[in-house]
Amino acid sequence: MSNQRVQTVMGPVTPDKLGRTLPHEHLRSDFTHLYRRPPKYIAEEFTEFKLEKTGYYRQWPYSSKSNLDLKNLDNDVLCRDVSIFKKYGGGTIVENSSEGLDRSLSDFMRISSKTGVNIVAGTGFYTADTQSYDLLNGSTEELYNHMLKELSVGFPVQYNDFGLACKYKAGFVGEIASSWPLKDFEVSAIKAAGELQPTVGCGVSCHPHCVAAAPFEVARLYLEAGGKVDKLVVSHLDRAFLDTQKLLEFSELGVYCEIDNFGNEGSYDQINNIDIPHDGQRIDQIKALVAEGKEDRILMSHDIHSRHRLVEYGGHGFSHIINNIFPRMKVKEIPQVTIDKITMENPARWLTIEE
Repeated sequence: MSNQRVQTVMGPVTPDKLGRTLPHEHLRSDFTHLYRRPPKYIAEEFTEFKLEKTGYYRQWPYSSKSNLDLKNLDNDVLCRDVSIFKKYGGGTIVENSSEGLDRSLSDFMRISSKTGVNIVAGTGFYTADTQSYDLLNGSTEELYNHMLKELSVGFPVQYNDFGLACKYKAGFVGEIASSWPLKDFEVSAIKAAGELQPTVGCGVSCHPHCVAAAPFEVARLYLEAGGKVDKLVVSHLDRAFLDTQKLLEFSELGVYCEIDNFGNEGSYDQINNIDIPHDGQRIDQIKALVAEGKEDRILMSHDIHSRHRLVEYGGHGFSHIINNIFPRMKVKEIPQVTIDKITMENPARWLTIEE
């Protein structure tokens, strides 16, 4: 009989202990590489985060470096937000910060211990433009070994506020991020993840660019490298497929389709200069997938990676899907049993490692 586990930062747990799960979030990372200068008519860039400027951040979230910095955020702010998620039924957060995002690994255990929420940390590589010289020039084999070590041995030792060593393992590969067209490093990282997946048996999460061809190319590279189809999550599909028929076509591959920008109601993607859906359209995307019998291959999340989306700073927080989206899903005749499958059963199945 196989032994099933999900590797959290506090140690392995059985899949039934995850509860309601957010499969794509960021707690402690630095996205300032995405900074864009504000429009000329805005005289001030707000180098320090100011709550009274929340309306500005919602329109131009990437024009404030302080807004994009979760690395130096007070742990108590994150703990309070995660605790609200816990209060309303949340069980697990999957932390997708990978190499290139200057993640604060030592804080994950601290947040999990204080809030009682499981945190699953990822290993892998963000886009090529965020990588160090050594990693950028690494071979596919070297990238494979880097991820294998963090999954099997653990991350480098971190030290907490009391000088005590903290050691834990990654629980999945992700997020493996790519631009468009894919750069050589990004192709190597995806192939390494595909080769590694059957060896370890873990889940993999890939971040494609926002053009419709990108998710297909990412999935192809992963699958051709040997990765199992039912262990791959392709994220950000709500912004990659504005055409629902294209989303349904992609879903035929059998991978997990992640709709993960819930709460992002800005309507304009400042990085890619495109329109983005609102939450009502995201629910409609899920409803279309359910109607095609794909409810066992859907995941939902927020992809929080900036301060203005946290409750403390006037945002929706990690409890948004539970408190605001679930009721709207029911109004649109998506039953509770399907909601539970999408937010509990599916992420547990994806994260489970069988030994």
